[in-house]
Amino acid sequence: MSILSVNAGSSSLKFSLYPLVQHQVTPQILSGNIEGLEPGGSPEMCWSFQGQSQRRQLNLGTEQVFAKALLSLRELLVSLPNIPAMQAVVHRVVHGGAQYRASVLITDAVLADLTQLISLAPLHQPANLEGIRAFSQAFAGLPQVACFDTAFHATLPEVDYRFALPEALYQQGLRRYGFHGLSYQYVMGVLQQSSSRGNDRVLMAHLGNGASLCAARAGQSCSTSMGFSALDGLMMGTRPGSLDSGVLLYLMEQGWDHDRLQKLLYKQSGLLGMSGVSADMRRLRADTSPGAKLAVDIFAYRVARESGALVACMQGLDVLAFSGGIGEHDVALRTELGQRMAWLGVQIDPVRNAQATADQVMSIHAPDSRVEVWVVPTDEGVVAAREAARLLHP
Repeated sequence: MSILSVNAGSSSLKFSLYPLVQHQVTPQILSGNIEGLEPGGSPEMCWSFQGQSQRRQLNLGTEQVFAKALLSLRELLVSLPNIPAMQAVVHRVVHGGAQYRASVLITDAVLADLTQLISLAPLHQPANLEGIRAFSQAFAGLPQVACFDTAFHATLPEVDYRFALPEALYQQGLRRYGFHGLSYQYVMGVLQQSSSRGNDRVLMAHLGNGASLCAARAGQSCSTSMGFSALDGLMMGTRPGSLDSGVLLYLMEQGWDHDRLQKLLYKQSGLLGMSGVSADMRRLRADTSPGAKLAVDIFAYRVARESGALVACMQGLDVLAFSGGIGEHDVALRTELGQRMAWLGVQIDPVRNAQATADQVMSIHAPDSRVEVWVVPTDEGVVAAREAARLLHP
């Protein structure tokens, strides 16, 4: 048997297939993605199977593009040799709210609850839920499982997750939730296996187009930079991170409506908005314009600034871990952050840091560093698959 782990976005779909051996998840045998599903896009499916990578253009027309893409995926799974029969499809869902603190089998009632949370994650939640509905039709009869990015942060203490707002608003769900939980769950598990300090005071930095920090003690989240929505905390690819709410009041006074504000906050700010060039850190590194340099500098500064706050919550730091597309591959950023955090005892070995660009877990701290520093390529798919296996085989 096997479990298909998927992450549905608004214009793309990532997938991985994990065989089960005695109900335990084993390494993936198939991984890939389908891109170009946006209106007017050029759909294409890429996958890797048995060490071979392939790419195929998809002719999906203009109607029900996502559903047709799933049929192409189903045809691929049938055509590949020795593919174990699928037992379930597991979905990454960004927001589980206060109600869903652990992974669940998806029912109509669960879908209805999750639909009520769309306004809390408008960039991700609609695509996640549409993916669930489409998979339920394309893979009829297979159990569908939801794993939540917010669940890892269910251990946040009340002093961390409460806003200084009236009790009535808290009862409506206005509180900090935290995100990137599947990534942090994976990184935490790796650190616990790789480092004798894995259960001590750990700061994990998931740095990518979406970016956040998580402070953990004894393997559990105790503070995180994201809050009620995926807008808070660090500067990101197209999101501003922490922002004085007075700015929004001012823009409303200038006539900005909800949709215009939402577009500004989710799609027009962050690295893209500041640089005027791109949301991609690699492109900004290669750009010599003042705007690109300023955007990169502020991104690094904000990571260091927020890190100080989370370290204060833990009253010290024993392990620092980088993950996410930027965290795993941007050597220069890790160097700068190491320098900014030297006061905590962080010392990064330049040679090991330069070597940590492949998909492998690697320590990059110098021998005399008081803080261990690790690069941990994340794998949200395998975490979701393990959660599904746990639900199906308790």
